[in-house]
Amino acid sequence: MRGAGGTSGGLGQFFIGLIMMCGGFYLLLNAITVSSSFGMGMRLYGFSAMGGNYSVTSGMVMIPFMFGVGIIFYNSKNPIGWILALGSITGLIFGVISSIRFSMRTMTSFDLIVILVLSMGGIGLFLRSLKKMDAAMPAE
Repeated sequence: MRGAGGTSGGLGQFFIGLIMMCGGFYLLLNAITVSSSFGMGMRLYGFSAMGGNYSVTSGMVMIPFMFGVGIIFYNSKNPIGWILALGSITGLIFGVISSIRFSMRTMTSFDLIVILVLSMGGIGLFLRSLKKMDAAMPAE
């Protein structure tokens, strides 16, 4: 009978490692807090030119979008309208993604040790089950 991954590795190690790995990564991802301060007045992009600092807010990104949509409705074959609309939507999505902040919640060292042992131990067991195991173990 073949084991995990078509090798002679242990099928039990495969499932125990998979369960440990999934549990550890679930606890790790559950401990991460995601926040964003994105709003219509938020500064997306900034640059300095000619001695002044200029910033582009998320509301300003919608101005070329409105013109692009208007041009598309007037003449859908005009590439300028499509460039304006798709470019501003791309800029808006990029701005939203770049404004996301990740942080870890406060936890005890025991919680962190459990998360790391489950995650890394699960990966180790999972990968070991995919390796071919010899029938006779070498004597030391």
